[in-house]
Amino acid sequence: TIGISLSPALTTSLGLDTLSINSSGSPSASIAAIDTAINTVSSLRGTLGAAQNRLSSTISNLGVAVENLSAANSRIRDVDVANETAQLTRNSILQQAAISVLSQANSSPQGALQLLG
Repeated sequence: TIGISLSPALTTSLGLDTLSINSSGSPSASIAAIDTAINTVSSLRGTLGAAQNRLSSTISNLGVAVENLSAANSRIRDVDVANETAQLTRNSILQQAAISVLSQANSSPQGALQLLG
């Protein structure tokens, strides 16, 4: 999960709701309040930009994962079952023949010893 925590950017929360720019007010205080509001909004924009980058990266990674899963699914569906069954049978016969040859090789010396002994 990606969490984003933001404070509100309303004129009231930025302290701009009571701002007066007429000549009777303090222009330097108004400028300072506006500068503070600009900094706050810039910080919020930075937070949103960072979250957007994380989301873009996550979307890209998920796209790659979907493509990989689709390719794997295609390979599984495209397998030639008859050919694979024939290969399995062939390998099983070869394994049984190898076991038989090893069994014969182990019993031959024992038979020779019985004839001699």
